[in-house]
Amino acid sequence: MTLKFSYIIAILSCILLISTADVFAQGGITGRMNNMGRGGMGAQTGQKQDSLKHRTGLEDSITIRFRYLDSTRMRGFDSSVYDFTKLYPVKWHDNTLGNIGNATQSFLFNPNMKAGWDHGFHAYDRYNFRIEDTRFYNTTRPYTELGYVIGTGTEQIIDIVHTQNIRPNWNAAFNYRLINSKGIMQNQNSNHNSYKFTSWYQSKNKRYQNFLLIIGNKLGSSENGGIQTDQDYLNDKTGSFYDRSNIPTQLGNNNAGVSSLYGTTINTGTLYTNSSYVFRQQYDIGQKDSIVNDSVTIPLFYPRLRLEHTANYSTYKYRFKDFGADSTYYFDHYGVLFDSPTDSLFRQDLWRVLTNDFSFYSFPDKKNTQQYIKLGAAYQHITGNFSRDSSTTNLSNIYVHGEYRNRTRNQKWDMALNGAFWVGGHNAADYWAYASLKRYISRKIGYLQVGAQNTNRTPSYIFETNSSFFLDTVPFSYNKENITAIFGAIDNPAAKFKLTGTYYLINNLTYFENYYQPKQATSLFNVLKIDGEKHISVTKTLVWKLWGTFQQRIGNGPVNLPLFSARTQFGYEGSVGFRNLLMSLGVEARYFTPYYANAYSPLLGQFYFQENQKVQLQRPDIAAYMHFRIRSFSAYVRAENLNAFDFGAQDFIKNNVPILNYPANGLVFRIGIYWSFVN
Repeated sequence: MTLKFSYIIAILSCILLISTADVFAQGGITGRMNNMGRGGMGAQTGQKQDSLKHRTGLEDSITIRFRYLDSTRMRGFDSSVYDFTKLYPVKWHDNTLGNIGNATQSFLFNPNMKAGWDHGFHAYDRYNFRIEDTRFYNTTRPYTELGYVIGTGTEQIIDIVHTQNIRPNWNAAFNYRLINSKGIMQNQNSNHNSYKFTSWYQSKNKRYQNFLLIIGNKLGSSENGGIQTDQDYLNDKTGSFYDRSNIPTQLGNNNAGVSSLYGTTINTGTLYTNSSYVFRQQYDIGQKDSIVNDSVTIPLFYPRLRLEHTANYSTYKYRFKDFGADSTYYFDHYGVLFDSPTDSLFRQDLWRVLTNDFSFYSFPDKKNTQQYIKLGAAYQHITGNFSRDSSTTNLSNIYVHGEYRNRTRNQKWDMALNGAFWVGGHNAADYWAYASLKRYISRKIGYLQVGAQNTNRTPSYIFETNSSFFLDTVPFSYNKENITAIFGAIDNPAAKFKLTGTYYLINNLTYFENYYQPKQATSLFNVLKIDGEKHISVTKTLVWKLWGTFQQRIGNGPVNLPLFSARTQFGYEGSVGFRNLLMSLGVEARYFTPYYANAYSPLLGQFYFQENQKVQLQRPDIAAYMHFRIRSFSAYVRAENLNAFDFGAQDFIKNNVPILNYPANGLVFRIGIYWSFVN
């Protein structure tokens, strides 16, 4: 695991030379939208542009904004560079199975509070492009962003975003991401491909608009079942296991997959694919208006009633395979019998879901589209195919939903009240209800928020006996889960301080234990969670950032959490005397107290509850970083897991083990480059 310092220095030198020579020719992003209509595209001026213009120096600049599908609020980009995890799929509070692209789980409590049908496979959610995270853009110039991250263990991430307005009232965007990594341990290679296409069109009279969204995710990850535990392999400082790739693993030792930039061969592991095709149409009835400015008429339209139809067709394919499976391992852990000592194992659940949703909005204040009442109903048809017995199931759901939202024009009040109820079908009597009230008090105090959510949900379908991943010999009967969250928050941007408290009341929580056995909690229990964030300016350019979470389970429930977890950054933030340069460099650390962390079941792709062995960090995870941005060019240089340095061996082999039998890597060196272009 010797670090090739000459290779690293050469890469850094190339980056600095390229950025210094070329990046100053690129224009910046203004982050504001001119002549924006109410929740729509830019207004039409009808004024022709001169063929010859005096150059102002802003010809390479761009004005770009975006919104999400279920929000009319336009937003701008975040230009800060201190937090690499805003770009990196795995967040600071996540633990992986040892490699980017492997299954992840957060040690912060975040229960599933979505009612309705759910497949139950969420260990790879961090790597998915999702509908709720999709941006619909409006831009004055074609805009492209290229991202590339390279790291130890042949880790590579490629991220491409392109958006442009085909016409002033029609935008299209494309996003592609590749995550590819061989990893350090045996049989943990991964290869994920995700793409996303969006279109946002609004008619010239602003009465009609539609949104088209196509998403595809193909996730492949080998599963090694964790390292074997018959010896203390991690403390071998002189033998063959000093090279971590020689440590034997539970699965895939003699049948390892092959990973390359162009694809991955997985002989023992998980293959998840999903896709979504969403088409939403809206037609507004309301009042026309216009603004006359310097003999230019800008048409306006104020909606009073909006009709909406959304069609969503989604597919989900969840597969696990092991060609040349170890019969002893699967019998000991899952009770699966094979005809021979080595045989092939294959499990698959395939789902197709079609949802049609009809809604209408009412806008009480014609000049504030952030205040509205929404009522709707949806029909959902679900088809499932299961490889275990080649069976098929057909399900359906009918549910109604409503929402009231009021974000006042003076930006002081933000009220939300929404919910849904399943009136019939497989998930009949499921519901969720959410209420929130947020108020801006003053610059000294900031924002105060209080709210609550209650969810009554049918457990995910993986707990149903006909799922290919239901392995228990005893049929499982369950009641609906019921989870209530009561929360309050204070957010003071001026003081750079946030504090959030959430109190959960949980009943009938379903979970797995002993690798595959489904269980349901029989008693009510509670969880208290307090999150805090504070940025402290030590000097004008030295900044100390703190994130902390306190979590406490109250009562007897199948949830174990670290009592305290924290992240901190300390370093320099400033321009180093150059007007267009923003730099952030320093050290950061992560720590959580010992606790009975969930273990992982490779065949099911689930984290399961255990109370046999605690996980404990030998040392806090420590990283050194240098991030900088020069106009539209950003670079992230990071050395992570410095805590793994062993003074006796003079190498980075003192691995933390945040998930049972899944060691974290030693030293990981990453370089990330993100470059935006205005065409």
